Amino acid sequence: MAAKFDLEKCIQCGVCAEHCPEDIIKLDENECPYVEYPYECWYCGSCVIDCSVDAVSLELPLFMRLVPKPYEKPEVNIKKEY
Repeated sequence: MAAKFDLEKCIQCGVCAEHCPEDIIKLDENECPYVEYPYECWYCGSCVIDCSVDAVSLELPLFMRLVPKPYEKPEVNIKKEY
């Protein structure tokens, strides 16, 4: 699942559906948002960013959650003897 909607917070404004670049968020007959095509989501976060009441969150797939820690070069002190 891509976007999750907290319908208790949602004010049914439709901004998430308007700003979705893939047009996968739709509004039902009660103007409540839902994801019609969850596997088409790009996980861009535009629905999360544009929601004024923080009613949208992204549920990222496992492969996107496992971000490796950046490589840190160890500090090595080498004494040169001549």
